[in-house]
Amino acid sequence: MAVEVRLPRFPECWESCGNCGQSDVLVLEVHVKPGDILRHDDNLITLETGKVALDIGSPHAGCIVEVFVSEGDTVSENALIATIEPG
Repeated sequence: MAVEVRLPRFPECWESCGNCGQSDVLVLEVHVKPGDILRHDDNLITLETGKVALDIGSPHAGCIVEVFVSEGDTVSENALIATIEPG
């Protein structure tokens, strides 16, 4: 059974520092595609906002079923990134 991987809550510093928290959060790079086998914490995507780049790791080991974001997309907290078949 595939599980959804959603964008985690943004770090508090993004809301309070005044620099990076004021711009859009973009998907800078997508590191996976359907069929890829991942380990726990392998990078799924890299986000960019202002002066900050942040890698989002996989919360599960398994196989990517579907990817729901593309490079250049604007995303928000809890956005669906991918589905993974754990294993």
